[in-house]
Amino acid sequence: MLQSLATSSCGRILEQRRSACVFLGLLLAYVVYLVVGAAVFSALERPAEQDLRDDLRSLRTKFLADHPCVRDAELETFLEKVMGASNYGVSVLNNASGRVNWDFTSALFFASTVLTTTGYGHTVPLSDGGKAFCIIYSVVGIPFTLLLLTAVVQRLMALVTRRPIAYMQRRLGASRQRVATAHAVVLVVVVITCFFFIPAGIFTALETSWNFLEAFYFCFISLSTIGLGDYVPGEAYGQHLRELYKFCVTCYLIIGLVAMLLMLDTVGELSEIRYLSGIFHTGGAGGAGDDDDDDRVGIVDGEELPVSTVSDLAANGGGGGGEKSSQPLAFSGPASTYHTMGNGQ
Repeated sequence: MLQSLATSSCGRILEQRRSACVFLGLLLAYVVYLVVGAAVFSALERPAEQDLRDDLRSLRTKFLADHPCVRDAELETFLEKVMGASNYGVSVLNNASGRVNWDFTSALFFASTVLTTTGYGHTVPLSDGGKAFCIIYSVVGIPFTLLLLTAVVQRLMALVTRRPIAYMQRRLGASRQRVATAHAVVLVVVVITCFFFIPAGIFTALETSWNFLEAFYFCFISLSTIGLGDYVPGEAYGQHLRELYKFCVTCYLIIGLVAMLLMLDTVGELSEIRYLSGIFHTGGAGGAGDDDDDDRVGIVDGEELPVSTVSDLAANGGGGGGEKSSQPLAFSGPASTYHTMGNGQ
C-alpha cells in the first residue's frame, strides 16, 4: 500500500515537472518566434522606410527652393497641423474635402470595428464627449459582442459541424476522427474561398488603387481583428454609392468574423488539436487534468457514492434491518446499488 502510494506520488511529481518543462519550451518558442518576426519585418521594411524618408526630404527641399517666400519654420507648422488632422481622419486635399467621416453609415462602420476590436484607426472621435462615450460604449459593447458571437457560433456548430459529422459517420461507417478531419478541411477551404479570395476579387474591382494582394491582405487583417488601418474600403475619392458600400463592408466584417470563429472552433474540436492542447495543459497529457475527468466520469456513471451516502450506509449497517455489519463495503453499477463483499451478499 505504502509502496503504491509512493510510486503514485513520484509519478505525479515527474508529470508536473514534465508539464513545467513543456510549458517553458512553449514560452521559449514563442519568444523566439516573436524575435524572428521582428527581425524579418525590420529587414524588409527599414529600407523601404528610408527610401520614403529620402523622397520626402528631397520633395521638401525642392518645394522650399521653388517657393523662397515660404519659410522652413512656417512650412513645418503647416505640416504638423495637416498631419495632426490626418490622424483624426480629416484631410486638406481637394479630392477629400467633400468626404464626411461621421455620416450614419460611416459611424456604423466605426461602431462595428470598435465592438469587434478590429479598430482600423482611420477615423477616431474628435470631441471629448465622443471619446468618453467610446469608452463606455466599448466597456459594455465588447463583452456583449463576444457573448452574441459565442451564442451564434455554438448554434452554428450544431448545424454545420456536429450534425453533419454524425450523419456522415453513420452513412459512411467511417471513424469519427476521420470524418471530423475531412469535414474540417472542407470547411476551411469554403471559408477561405468565400471570405478571402472572392471578397479580395470584389475589393480589387471596387478599389481602383488596390491590387489583389492588397485586397487579400485587407481581408485577412480585418477578419483576424488585427486592423492595421493602412487599407480601408470606401475612402477613395469619388466612391460610387459610398454609404451602401460601407454598409455592405460592415456586414461582411461581422459575418466573416462569425465564419472565422466557426472555422477555428471546428478545427479546435479535432482530436489531434485536443491532444496537442493537452500537452501544454497545466497537468500535461495524462496529468492531473485527466484525473479530474476520470473522477467526474466515475461520479456521473455512479461508480462512486457521495461521502454522506457511505456514512449513512455504515451507520445503518449496510442498509439491512438496522444491524451493523463488519464487512467492508464495495460499490458497483448505479449509485443506488451496493453490496457487501463476502458470502455472496
